[in-house]
Amino acid sequence: MLREWYMHPNGQLPAYEWALGDVNPPLHAWAAWRVYKIDKKRTGTGDREFLKRIFHKLMLNFTWWVNRKDAEGMNVFQGGFLGLDNIGVFDRGAPLPTGGYLEQSDGTSWMAMYTLNLLAIALERAKEESCYEDLASKFWEHFIHIAHAMSHRGHGIGLWNQGDGFFYDVLKLPDGTQFPMKIRSMVGLIPLFAVETLEPEVLDRLPDFKRRLEWFIDNRPDPTENFACMRSEGMGERQLLSIADQDQLRSILKHMPDEREFLSPYGIRARSRFHQENPYTLHVNGTEHRVDYEPGESLTGIFGGNSNWRGPIWFPVNFLLVESLQKFHRYLGNDFKVEFPTGSGNTKTLWDGAGALSRRMTDIFLRDEKGHRPVFGNLEKFQTDPHWRDLILFHEYFHGDSGSGMGASHQTGWTGVVTKLMQQSGEFRERKKTEPAAATVPASRIELWAGASVPT
Repeated sequence: MLREWYMHPNGQLPAYEWALGDVNPPLHAWAAWRVYKIDKKRTGTGDREFLKRIFHKLMLNFTWWVNRKDAEGMNVFQGGFLGLDNIGVFDRGAPLPTGGYLEQSDGTSWMAMYTLNLLAIALERAKEESCYEDLASKFWEHFIHIAHAMSHRGHGIGLWNQGDGFFYDVLKLPDGTQFPMKIRSMVGLIPLFAVETLEPEVLDRLPDFKRRLEWFIDNRPDPTENFACMRSEGMGERQLLSIADQDQLRSILKHMPDEREFLSPYGIRARSRFHQENPYTLHVNGTEHRVDYEPGESLTGIFGGNSNWRGPIWFPVNFLLVESLQKFHRYLGNDFKVEFPTGSGNTKTLWDGAGALSRRMTDIFLRDEKGHRPVFGNLEKFQTDPHWRDLILFHEYFHGDSGSGMGASHQTGWTGVVTKLMQQSGEFRERKKTEPAAATVPASRIELWAGASVPT
């Protein structure tokens, strides 16, 4: 995808075959870093030449994003469609009926995640070529500016809403009026994806990068005021890079594991169930635009009559949420606990919360106490017929309440990650038989359920 027959000369990458010029989340750096780590774990030696070549091409795409999708140069991005076609009240891939544009919580967060992915690659390359320390410093600084802009918009309101304790898109009108689009959706959870830890041994091996990092913290207090974690070491003497500080994280993690909101028996819903009783409405030019909670098939014909992001469960974003909770745990450790589910009185570490979420996702495909698999819903032949009941389909997304498969039945490209969750859950259970619980295992021994192992 990053070769010249796909990448535009200006650095843009195609979205899909029917609209090459549209925009999807910039996940290529995350994918490249994941491929590198998987290969390194399997073979013992990472393909550093691959990482070097792809890093250069990714920088071209990153520059395209910065130059094209940050309308006011304030590190707040307006990606447009980004795959979440009907998650809001407007078609994000078309001009807004209000005029103006959306400053996107998800678009900005994807870019923050992009900088951290490129930072990780640069730090890996800097172990052999010191010139990459300069690039690591560049992406670290860019992340700080984006994270600061998420909560402290330079010339307007930020994407963080202190009253609700949640991230929202902000609608900016041509006359300068702006206000948050208070829809509790995956848009406000995607900021959790922008999280990474800096390992102390890496910083010690890269003195130039460490020196620039410390200089920036000491001399640029404005953008780093929200990053007390950069001065305080976490578990394993790590340092944390995250859009959400600890207070924001606790606030978001009251909404996300709430079964009255996002937490389904089968994963995290794309939109909060809160909107079932509290629809969001916006009147524009005499027309009411409305957002409800729709866990299954759409109740209206808008957006092609497809519910998509109005309540169902999607595996790509759920998988990244599992990974993000694990990364937060690597810094915050066992003392940071949240109620899971919210209101239950049961508290869990973020590591255990990630495991609980992972198990809910795998339950979609496993037989319950009645011998039924939620993925098959009410399809009796698939539930009971011996010729069909073990032929599992990897649906595009799943009903937000029942877990039944919806959309295309063959989306193994992303729903297939459930096999990774199952594999690592099984490995973790086997390890627990001979080792202490994961919460007490040294961090260097803990393997990320959703990703490659922690470097030892």
